[in-house]
Amino acid sequence: METKKILENLSDMGCDDKQICFMKKMYEEGDTDTLLRDLRKCRCNLMDELHASQKRIDNMDFLIRQIQKEK
Repeated sequence: METKKILENLSDMGCDDKQICFMKKMYEEGDTDTLLRDLRKCRCNLMDELHASQKRIDNMDFLIRQIQKEK
């Protein structure tokens, strides 16, 4: 995979400049173990955000249902 494509993907995923520079360095140095560890860590953070958003959506749905019942 070419470096430019990796950098675009990292940016699209919401990685900050510090993370992108570090991962670019690891990729270019061939340190795939460290790169994969950091990618997995970023993935976990995204999943935490997803779960938090899902919880807020569930709460919003509950509130909507409660207000609809009062009509």
